Amino acid sequence: MKIVTFLCIFLGSVLFYSCHGDLAVVQKSQITSNSMWTNESDANAAMYGMYNKFRSAYATGYIYWGEYRDGMWGEGLTSQSDRDNTYLNRLSSSHAFSNWADLYTTINDCNLILKYTPGIVFANETNKNKILANAYFVRAFSYFWIARIWGDAPLLLNGFESDKQDDLYPTRQPAAEIYAQVAKDLSEALTKMPSTVTDRNLASKASINMLKVDYYLWMSKVRNGGTIALQNAKEAMAEVKSNSNYLLLSDYSNVFKTKLNQEIIFAWSYVKDEFTGGYPADYLIPSQYTSAATIENPVKVGSNQQWCFYTQPYKDFLSSDSKDTRTKVSYETFYDAPKKQTFQWINKFAGSWESGTRIFNSDIIVYRYADVLLFDAEIENALGNTSNAIIDLNKIAKRAYGVDGYYPLTLSAIDVNNKIVDERMKEFTAEGKIWWDFVRLGVVFSKVPSLAGRENEQNILLWPVNAASINGNPNIIQTPGYF
Repeated sequence: MKIVTFLCIFLGSVLFYSCHGDLAVVQKSQITSNSMWTNESDANAAMYGMYNKFRSAYATGYIYWGEYRDGMWGEGLTSQSDRDNTYLNRLSSSHAFSNWADLYTTINDCNLILKYTPGIVFANETNKNKILANAYFVRAFSYFWIARIWGDAPLLLNGFESDKQDDLYPTRQPAAEIYAQVAKDLSEALTKMPSTVTDRNLASKASINMLKVDYYLWMSKVRNGGTIALQNAKEAMAEVKSNSNYLLLSDYSNVFKTKLNQEIIFAWSYVKDEFTGGYPADYLIPSQYTSAATIENPVKVGSNQQWCFYTQPYKDFLSSDSKDTRTKVSYETFYDAPKKQTFQWINKFAGSWESGTRIFNSDIIVYRYADVLLFDAEIENALGNTSNAIIDLNKIAKRAYGVDGYYPLTLSAIDVNNKIVDERMKEFTAEGKIWWDFVRLGVVFSKVPSLAGRENEQNILLWPVNAASINGNPNIIQTPGYF
């Protein structure tokens, strides 16, 4: 218990799920290593425990870090100050999601798996390699997000097991070192991952390559990686495109109705009672607000207040083309006559309605085949192959609008870049991606009203470090530009 308490303090978590909700798992994996890491079953259990923390770490942070800063979200039927400050890019060290504790606890699980699993005898080395590849994948994913969210950050690779360790109070390492570690982990994950693995809610070669594409596009566009990084992204993309297990579903709405369908490359699978809701709980309608007869017919109701929803300009953009089949999935509107009120909600990740209770058991999709096409369009356009990029765009447009050749082949590279932005804004609503898209595609200061004219503010695109993390570790300094 001592190391659990220490880890919570060190990582700066005040109300930390893993330290309160899963003490036995943390205790077993972090203290009693001699008895824990003895056989294949232990390693397998550790991998699933790692994924439990992985899902928990992103259950709500995913949308805060990946979308709430993009200027397209605002208050719902009511508001909260932390949310409003995020929407307006007024971040502070007291913000709940300036805390990186959950991500580092996930990384700690990865580190322990990578430390102990190689020494365990497996009946089949393929199973050992799958576990190791998953740990490398999760660590790469987590450090990729940490580097984009905070920039400089601690680089922890050994795993905490004792409060006597020498590296208990690390410093923030340069972001370049964090990004370099992501590349190393991606390489190790691909080397270890058996080609026979086709999991969609665990790592596979396809999901590792999708993360690699995402990473190298970021390195090219944001970190001055240039053409070399673009070529690395293209090579990883070719691997995914050659895999016949994945395709673009013909009906957009079905992507979110059927779990782990053929469009899904990687998703977090949430199950009943694992979480109280995560971020999808916050954009549904409180059941007490709408008429009883409208619940699920058609109004999707949730378990708490509707804390957030799209801004009116974004709703106008999403509904700008009457042929777009994505609009009703992205948001739906209903006038409740008895209540004399109009309600709006999002038809993604709402889970199921069982015995008068919302069960948030929808998978949260991280990578799907639409990402393949739009990432590929971005790569091709950046490499000067604009006609190839338009072909990719038109595959997305065909499903959305039911029209062949929606985008003409005469578009310029600048026009194509803008259309990629537009299609990502329509395709990936509420999927935790669009903030990163705006930064990567170079439109963040023109697209986000609260960032207009703020290009020269130091580290404005990064987050501050939570005060608890600084108070718990004297070697952590605040992100320059924040206090």
